[in-house]
Amino acid sequence: MNANPIVLSIPIFAVLIILEVIIQWINNRKLYRLNDAVTNISCGITQQVSGIFLKLFGIGVYQLVFEHFAIWQIPTNWYTLVILFVATDFAYYWAHRMSHEINLFWSGHVVHHQSEDYNLSVALRQSSFQVVWTFAFYLPLAVIGFNTIDFALMAALTTLYQFWIHTELIGKLGILEYILVTPSHHRVHHGRNPKYIDKNHGGTFIWWDMLFGTYQKEEEQPTYGVTKPVNSWNPVWANFANFEIMGHELKQIPRFADKIRYLFFKPGWYPEELGGYQPAPAIDKATYKKYDTKVSKSLNGYVLYQFLATLGFTTWFLFNQGDLELGPKAAAATLILVTTITSGGLFELKKWVWRAETGRLALVALTGGYLWYMNIGSQLIPLVTTFYFILSLIWLLVARRSVIND
Repeated sequence: MNANPIVLSIPIFAVLIILEVIIQWINNRKLYRLNDAVTNISCGITQQVSGIFLKLFGIGVYQLVFEHFAIWQIPTNWYTLVILFVATDFAYYWAHRMSHEINLFWSGHVVHHQSEDYNLSVALRQSSFQVVWTFAFYLPLAVIGFNTIDFALMAALTTLYQFWIHTELIGKLGILEYILVTPSHHRVHHGRNPKYIDKNHGGTFIWWDMLFGTYQKEEEQPTYGVTKPVNSWNPVWANFANFEIMGHELKQIPRFADKIRYLFFKPGWYPEELGGYQPAPAIDKATYKKYDTKVSKSLNGYVLYQFLATLGFTTWFLFNQGDLELGPKAAAATLILVTTITSGGLFELKKWVWRAETGRLALVALTGGYLWYMNIGSQLIPLVTTFYFILSLIWLLVARRSVIND
């Protein structure tokens, strides 16, 4: 059983997202789009699944540093946990800030900012690679002597706190605006308006931004997203898109020293012969449109069905992956990632997606048959996978016909 507080909170996330969807309907507001919300949560799925295989970064390295370089062994009690929580949030502020101010690190964080909507599903839109660039900011806590279990708990609580601030339904909160990071503060952080770029990096406490000069209060309505939109519903590609942009731009920079500067200077930096630093462009509200694609109701329903099935399977996988061998674990992770890719492809009506999705469904059915033949797991598995395959295949054929007729 997985004791990760973030994984344990999945049912709570689901309930709160459903509640926000209901409230938007009651208030006649348009906070959610199906394609965007599915992609947001799918990015969270890919992050959690890939994180199983990236444990070396973050917690693994933290434990090594704690074992070999800790100056003290700080005991666990209520006040050391409070100190650690504040210290973890301080480290998070700098890790987060540098993820915006160093181009290479930004490629590991940009996924979280790609959505052009702002709702609770955006909180789950996380990068699979961010930990590679940010884990080192927390290592001083290991050197000081905070043990790994306590740190992991405080880091998880810092992350969990940030879920509720991804909403437009909560306005400003009076005196709390001077202490905690609130939805108003974080709406600013997600804004691509020039005045909002690289502001309000705090996780739990806003005073870090006030102290270090990165605070900005919410004034005009933010326009959400990034200055170089990903324009894709593929959650796996979302993790690589900015690296492709960087690779293309690196080829245009002639000098090796400038290539290094490009990697570690602020996003928007270029050598003088390429125009020098290019700040975030102003937003033309009259011409700005969110990236969107239109598909039939039947296809939207099919993708939603596959998404819910994948979410259920992923939840089971995250809770039980510790009991699985490497082979089944890798197979399950691959199936989950492939499903998120084909779902994005269906939203975009990619030519390759119909064969890919049919093949994926056949693979699920064959897996169920193999488990039955090998007498592995519950005898209900082949029945469930057979039902799933037949229903999905019929629905897919109907959805494809609706696309052709349109």
